[in-house]
Amino acid sequence: MNIPLTPLRCLERAADLFGRKAAIFCGEKRFTYSEMADRCGRLASALEREGIQPGDRVAYLSYNTHQLLEGYYGVPQARAIVMPLNVRLTRMELTEIIQHAEPKMLFFENEFSETAEFLSSALPGLRIINLDTQYEGLLSTGEPVRSDIFSYDENSIAELFYTSGSTGTPKGVMLSHRTVYLHALGGVGSLELNPAGVELHTIPLFHANGWGRPQTSTMMGMKQVMVRRFEPGGVFRTIQEERATSMSIVPTMANALLAFAGRESFDLSSMEQIFIGGAAATPAMIENLEKLFHCDVLAGYGLTETSPVATSSRRKSTVVYSGNDDRWARQAVAGWSIFGSEVRVVDASMCDVPRDSSAVGEVVIRGDVVMDGYFREPAATAAVMSGAWLHTGDMAVWDEESYVHIVDRKKDIIISGGENISSIEVEKAIAAHPGVAETAVVSAPDERWGEIPVAFVVVNGCAEVDEAGLRTFLLSRLAKFKVPHRFYFQSEPLPKGGTGKILKRELREPFWRGREKRVQG
Repeated sequence: MNIPLTPLRCLERAADLFGRKAAIFCGEKRFTYSEMADRCGRLASALEREGIQPGDRVAYLSYNTHQLLEGYYGVPQARAIVMPLNVRLTRMELTEIIQHAEPKMLFFENEFSETAEFLSSALPGLRIINLDTQYEGLLSTGEPVRSDIFSYDENSIAELFYTSGSTGTPKGVMLSHRTVYLHALGGVGSLELNPAGVELHTIPLFHANGWGRPQTSTMMGMKQVMVRRFEPGGVFRTIQEERATSMSIVPTMANALLAFAGRESFDLSSMEQIFIGGAAATPAMIENLEKLFHCDVLAGYGLTETSPVATSSRRKSTVVYSGNDDRWARQAVAGWSIFGSEVRVVDASMCDVPRDSSAVGEVVIRGDVVMDGYFREPAATAAVMSGAWLHTGDMAVWDEESYVHIVDRKKDIIISGGENISSIEVEKAIAAHPGVAETAVVSAPDERWGEIPVAFVVVNGCAEVDEAGLRTFLLSRLAKFKVPHRFYFQSEPLPKGGTGKILKRELREPFWRGREKRVQG
């Protein structure tokens, strides 16, 4: 029998099997899975009474809260499309998104009242509802109905996420009920989550590394603790108090946790797994996190367009580590594909590059986790697809065990004097200097070499780092042609987008203004 594939089955399973379990912890509020299912049913019923039709978009402007988590189920249950917005975007960026997506309703936290009013004036007909003052009243008008799974079209769109815009105009990534459910199954089958564990929602649920977790955690019946906003001390306290076993972080969060002065005073013994994504990790970061938390620390890789997780650096039965250094090195790369995801590294003709950890190609992905397209942009969708294969724009090498190691974005590969230079490789070398807090390497035009690497460096605290000393440090780790020609030292953090990624485009653009940056094809 064919039963429609939908994330609603994740919640129904949790309610049926773990209904009495205290499952959702949000500040002082506590909900069992039965209560959560009832609330999601009420939300769906209320939305339908408010005139929300199948396919309508329902947007959220919220930090991590139980209301946003409920939206992941209640909105699709109403056959509408849930659309979490990045709260770190400017009003003009948000305006561009909502005018493109045209949501019928916007839920917002009280903190964003002025922004919500601004957006409602920018999109006539948009209804705005305050999560702090109006949400419970809306739920009271609904009924705790259970979804009729057989009445859902698994190919209809359940979720819509707009890319961060760090590489250009944001695009709305459409994920169907089927895609979201199969991504959850792939995560459960690949990542060895503990059903009795406690998932800490550390990354914002509007972030690609955040919204991939609600379905897997719910399907497994895990206790889920909402971290409204990331703050190292608060995360350490929550781990200790809630006995958290797993969390997902990005490298900037990892650095903040490792640099927190009081980290050793907390009981972190409950932790079992930490997942890192969103940007490149380093073996040293994996090592230091393992030594702090005494648990498995694994990198992974994916895109908004892949639901998001496509690979992880988990153990593989055919791989024998030669020692801890080898293990940390493997756990710091993108890793190998999860269930439901096929990953290749190819040349411009879509032929696999040699699996020698040296030949560079583009990562392409096919499978259950790949998006259903860009919302209202068929041409943009066609531009990134070769048949069923999604072109990621990420350049990588891979080995005989299919471990993928991302070396750069296509646009971030620096071609200097005919040599390809990975900005990520150079950044990792600079970051190894104990006096460096963060760094970014971009290209600048050069009459002799075509383009050259230049580095932006934020110095760590009161450390003394100068160009001569840093250059000497790098020459022992990199070929001379890879060492940046210029260094720009600054005390302020590097510019970051809404997901915490360094905005290399902002750093690179002044050098190339009026000139064209060459891109490896």
